[in-house]
Amino acid sequence: MQIILNNVGKRFNREWIFRRCSYEFQSGKTYAITGSNGSGKSTLLQVISGSLTHNEGTIQIKKEQQAITAEQLYTSISIAAPYLELIEEMTAKEMLEFHAQFKPLIDGVSINEILKTVGLETAINKQIRYYSSGMKQRLKLAQAFFSNTPVLLLDEPTTNLDADGTALYHHLISNYTKDKLVIVSSNDKQEYAFCEKVIRIGDYK
Repeated sequence: MQIILNNVGKRFNREWIFRRCSYEFQSGKTYAITGSNGSGKSTLLQVISGSLTHNEGTIQIKKEQQAITAEQLYTSISIAAPYLELIEEMTAKEMLEFHAQFKPLIDGVSINEILKTVGLETAINKQIRYYSSGMKQRLKLAQAFFSNTPVLLLDEPTTNLDADGTALYHHLISNYTKDKLVIVSSNDKQEYAFCEKVIRIGDYK
């Protein structure tokens, strides 16, 4: 996968969040978008994901050197972010089964095994509404890391996680991101220390 930004800008009302952002993201590489709280790093990640439209510039998405459609983009990207909602009336198992109807999960790992990996094996059949904030974040990470997609986007991925949860995050990074294009939006270095490239959102103000 290639995601190519060419002079991309985003504004809300009359205020520009970032402008003239040109960058090329490549499969198999890891990137961090950093900046202070409210600087626009999450907004840039959402523009890359296609969930927000940009106001200027162009974005090209290519898979095996061929341009892909918006629909193909959504099936090629997984994202974990604090602002994403879970269906709280479902159990964790039901949630992943539902998700898999839209984005297939990686081969060779069952949903029960996925939930065991992220430490939710004792809560498989509990409704998500009864989960703690840390348990919900573990489920969001499971949904993102175990989807069979070439692009993984992570926005403040250790939000609501304790030390064990943070260790889980690093385990998932080490074991389930091979050959993926990974972009992390964060101002916490422990979340993106593994990234090869760092993009400072302040450079595009």
